[in-house]
Amino acid sequence: MLSQKFYDVLQKEGVVSIVSWATGEPHVVNTWNSFLVITSDERILIPAYAMRKTEKNLNQNNKIKLALGSKEVLGYKDYPGTGFVVEGTAKFLESGSEFDMMKEKFSFLTRVLEVTVSSAKQML
Repeated sequence: MLSQKFYDVLQKEGVVSIVSWATGEPHVVNTWNSFLVITSDERILIPAYAMRKTEKNLNQNNKIKLALGSKEVLGYKDYPGTGFVVEGTAKFLESGSEFDMMKEKFSFLTRVLEVTVSSAKQML
């Protein structure tokens, strides 16, 4: 489901916006492209330090959206830059082998945000 262009974007630094919502306004937090780890079955693992409002929202509604991109990766028709909107479901991991692997890479994390991707659309 995740295209080579998506993986190309992850190789360049950029901001990742993470959108969650429950009953009120959408909530947005940010991280970096270089913090995303893709598993062999194409789940996205993201180190989480704070993200308490995101966690609260996901406990009520596990749907999530991510927006990410890079101006350094050519998009459609050689447009300078491309981005993706990823949709899926998410939960926080607090233990287990994937948590341990992520803790080795990102010592600051307190939890891992695991996103199961349902769609990843290239936008530019």
